[in-house]
Amino acid sequence: MLRKAVYPGTFDPVTYGHLDIIKRVANICDKLIVAIAQNVAKVPLFTLEERLEMLRESVKDIKNVYVDHFDGLLVDYLKRVEAKIIIRGLRAVSDFEYEFQQALANKKLYPECETIFLVTDSKYAYLSSSMVKEIAKFGGCVKDLVPDIVAKKLYIKFRNENAK
Repeated sequence: MLRKAVYPGTFDPVTYGHLDIIKRVANICDKLIVAIAQNVAKVPLFTLEERLEMLRESVKDIKNVYVDHFDGLLVDYLKRVEAKIIIRGLRAVSDFEYEFQQALANKKLYPECETIFLVTDSKYAYLSSSMVKEIAKFGGCVKDLVPDIVAKKLYIKFRNENAK
């Protein structure tokens, strides 16, 4: 059994695809930290606090999953929480090249770390946070794509945005 793993991401917002990976990893490790990255290259729809709330609510019934956040280098965060395993989900072959480069860079910076790739369940292969936001923005139904708390927050966010 893996001891401690970190599943990093922006989770803007968390989707059922993310939760599929989280549940599967939780079954094979003692402790999984789902770490929200404050990515300076992305402008998130939701604040860090909102993303933390949605993630915590979405994983509250999984006993060995913890939600945290970090900024800066992932490898520095790994060292701080004393973890050596990075979890990454792959939806399609197109994800692999970027993730492979990231894994190599992380290994260069922190030789003790390993990246484990999990292929998404085929029913989530098309699903991304960006797609969910676009569907919600134009009034589409996202209830089968995200947990209830996320669907509600998307509805509120875009209702308020469209009212401007």
